[in-house]
Amino acid sequence: MKKIALLMLFGFVALTSKAQDIDALFAFGEENAERFTNDYLKPGTNGLMHSMNANWFNTADAKPLGGFEISIIANAAMVQEEHKSFLMDLDLYETEDFTVEFADSNVRARNVASVLGENNPDIELIITDNDNPLLSEQITLPTGIGDASANLLPTAFIQGALGLSKGIELKARFVPKIDTDEVALSMYGVGVQFEMTKWLPADKYMPVAISGLVAYTHLDGSYDITESSGVDGDNQRVESNTNTMLFQLIASTKLPVINFYGGLGYIKGKSESDVLGTYTVTGGPFVKRTYVDPFSVSSEVSSVRGTIGTKLKLGFFRLNAEYHLSEFNAFSVGVNFGFR
Repeated sequence: MKKIALLMLFGFVALTSKAQDIDALFAFGEENAERFTNDYLKPGTNGLMHSMNANWFNTADAKPLGGFEISIIANAAMVQEEHKSFLMDLDLYETEDFTVEFADSNVRARNVASVLGENNPDIELIITDNDNPLLSEQITLPTGIGDASANLLPTAFIQGALGLSKGIELKARFVPKIDTDEVALSMYGVGVQFEMTKWLPADKYMPVAISGLVAYTHLDGSYDITESSGVDGDNQRVESNTNTMLFQLIASTKLPVINFYGGLGYIKGKSESDVLGTYTVTGGPFVKRTYVDPFSVSSEVSSVRGTIGTKLKLGFFRLNAEYHLSEFNAFSVGVNFGFR
């Protein structure tokens, strides 16, 4: 269980730890810092939501009354090149009080790193006070995790499933709670799978099973950035709240040892991150200004997902692997122990 907690911790910290780098953006205003942070974090939180929803099932054949399965599951969403950057248009960041330009270029819009990418070399902005051109500030845009995560966003769970009557199966998953000096994390999910073929008279003679699944997953996380922040202040932290729903149609074979399964699903979710604490800026056009709980950002996913997988069953031991095609492709493996 400790390894599962550490894997989940890596995925969360890899994203939220980069939030400490946005502190320099307060040099050109709270609204602009919020605009940039929203675009910067969105690919990472969206990828995490896809990773959270892998391996909810490994068959369409619902367990009979009293049948159960305990699983150890590891997932990973795959980061593609298009997730590593976003277009930053400086015209959206200028006001009547100051102008903004890239230090190394005259262009007004260019791709810069998201939390999943990397600026190599660094990209710097020059912010100039329109009333006093001699008053300016040069800041370095945040870089991301780049290839440090092997282009993967991992999650992991302990999961249980219990069969009820009439083809209904209840599921629950969780991550052992993590609470350190800098990071707090909790994650859980619940789901229900119902097999339509169980309602047919010839179910026992059918070579395939067809099921539907509805599942909910929730993540709460907090990362303290006070010590690592480059801006004066107190109690600086990022708090995240993520909720997702999965609706899935599943089909699978019903063979004794090796089976294959697949399905078509729909993921819908929202992730909200609050930048909290006090931040005192002493440079740029906004000389000596303090921000308290400055802003919140959010991102949403609404994606169709296709799934293919296989499962090996040897007595009470089962092993499954699957792959998902969606906005963020993902793969997952599960070690399962059960009785049915």
